[in-house]
Amino acid sequence: MQYSLVRLATFAIVLVVLGFVATPQGVPLWVSAVVAAIIGWCVAYIFFGKLRDAVARDLAERRAAPSTSKDADAEAEDVEAG
Repeated sequence: MQYSLVRLATFAIVLVVLGFVATPQGVPLWVSAVVAAIIGWCVAYIFFGKLRDAVARDLAERRAAPSTSKDADAEAEDVEAG
């Protein structure tokens, strides 16, 4: 969650700056948004590696943890098969 907020904030800051700089010179806002997305991704990738690694570890742990609950569809199929 924290990594997503950092990335969103980085994107928003860059977009605002580009909006003030590029719009008066005739650059469309969508171009500024695309450039802001690329710059935001690069900044997050370079400077927020620890947060990114923490998110990756969390996702890997969730995927590796055995699921204790089955959904109703899987239970119905197990009953029909047995």
